[in-house]
Amino acid sequence: MLGPPGAGKGTQAKLLQDLFGAVQISTGDILRKAMADQTPLGKQAAGFINSGALVPDNVIVDLVAERLKQSDCAHGFLLDGFPRTIPQAESLDAMLKQLGQNLNRVLWVQVPESVLIERLAGRRTCRQCGALAHVTFSPPRTAGVCDRCGGELYQRDDDREETIARRLQVYEKQTAPLVEYYRARGLLRSIDGVGEIEQIRDRVIDALGDLAQ
Repeated sequence: MLGPPGAGKGTQAKLLQDLFGAVQISTGDILRKAMADQTPLGKQAAGFINSGALVPDNVIVDLVAERLKQSDCAHGFLLDGFPRTIPQAESLDAMLKQLGQNLNRVLWVQVPESVLIERLAGRRTCRQCGALAHVTFSPPRTAGVCDRCGGELYQRDDDREETIARRLQVYEKQTAPLVEYYRARGLLRSIDGVGEIEQIRDRVIDALGDLAQ
């Protein structure tokens, strides 16, 4: 799934996972688990993150490769947050070839920048369990308190308005070229990412075509 920060890729990937049984693979989740489990790759990634550096492509690629080899991926998977760059996409091609698999669709979720800023700037994250809330679209029952566990809700630094513009610039520079990469291979399907979650889900299912049968 391609799209800028705040496009709703993760939300739609979780819905598709529930509908079709395909495993959602989020690089963010993989990184957090690998670091928590203190695997060799997790320790390597933690070194970069703790120093404030970006995790290099080769580490991300190796983490995804490990994940795709697990048995629950044999019946289908959804990539959320990977690849982010052309080199990562090329590595993914080689990885899937080795596994005897291939991509069936690339879903490009499109959302206007003004909507992205509204979504991201209003997002709040629970310090305790990681659950998400939104001050406008899904406000907690008690302001600043997580509905799930009662933990404190806070605004992540990368969800502040002053940093959102930079995140979108990085997306345009690094990730947007993937649109043409996959369009040229006939895999790309464009999704209107504005509307109710269920409306967007239906558009995604339509874009999957016979894969959703």
